[in-house]
Amino acid sequence: MSLMPSYLRARRAWPLWLLAAALAAGAFALWQYWPQILLQSTIWQRGLHQQMTQLLQQVKTAPGQAGGLLVLFSLAYGVLHALGPGHGKVVIATFLATHPTRLTVTLRLTLLASLLQGCVAILLVTLMLVVLQTSSRQLHLSSYWLEKGSYLLVIGLGIWIGVRAIKALRRQLRPRSPMKIHALRAEHQHDAHCGCGHAHMPDAQQVAGAVSVKTQLLLVASMGLRPCSGAIMMLLFSRVIGVYLWGVLSAAVMALGTALTISAIGLLVQRSRALAQRLGSESRAASAAALVTPLLALLCSMLLIAAGLALWQSAAPGIGGGLRPFG
Repeated sequence: MSLMPSYLRARRAWPLWLLAAALAAGAFALWQYWPQILLQSTIWQRGLHQQMTQLLQQVKTAPGQAGGLLVLFSLAYGVLHALGPGHGKVVIATFLATHPTRLTVTLRLTLLASLLQGCVAILLVTLMLVVLQTSSRQLHLSSYWLEKGSYLLVIGLGIWIGVRAIKALRRQLRPRSPMKIHALRAEHQHDAHCGCGHAHMPDAQQVAGAVSVKTQLLLVASMGLRPCSGAIMMLLFSRVIGVYLWGVLSAAVMALGTALTISAIGLLVQRSRALAQRLGSESRAASAAALVTPLLALLCSMLLIAAGLALWQSAAPGIGGGLRPFG
């Protein structure tokens, strides 16, 4: 009889282990072929950028056909642009791997961060070149300081995650006094509508609130504060040839394409974390997993701090300065 619970747990968990093995194999294959993927992505981006500059020159004479193609190419450029190296993917992957979030929260964070990046580029170029009519050098300098501010927020996010991880480790390692039960009294049967005023199980709204609004804002700002370099280039070119509104549309669609790729990465990380939690609950290592989670969060916090410091040091004025946050 004592073997039945273990047998049932193993029988129930084997599909999860199979899925985990498939994800691990996919991750290994992606790691092996990542340089080739990046090279091909760069070639496609270069071709798309050339096509977009040509279409910008044609929108005055053929706004319907050239404008439609410009939107499609801008969307594809944003999707490919997000595949490259950058701190945005490191930030979102680290955060989602160490913090439980709902599907809607994950999508909201990735979408807002990507759109913020595009909006910052549009607002920056509009303010500096259209409203204030400053030089492109001043524009690049402003972009540089926004980039530095984004990296400071990455460092701050790493510190915040590290502090929470240390507190969680202290709670896990603190010796617990043995619990003593003197009597059991069934005076009240709890349910969701019993009206006793006690909190029984967290509802969906409480689960979503596990990641506070301030934390979400810090995450979005650290990812999206740096303006997209590709969007700035399109905005500058459209400003020069007199089709600035088409450049704004192109930059906005680029941000949407970036959001699609970053959201896919975020969903993959979130689902992988949920799978790891289910596997841990099905095994006898649940208590060890409770200790591994804050240790992983502490490691990720040090990674974010180190990445933020490295990016701060490597950032330089100009469109090409530093690593691009979304590729």
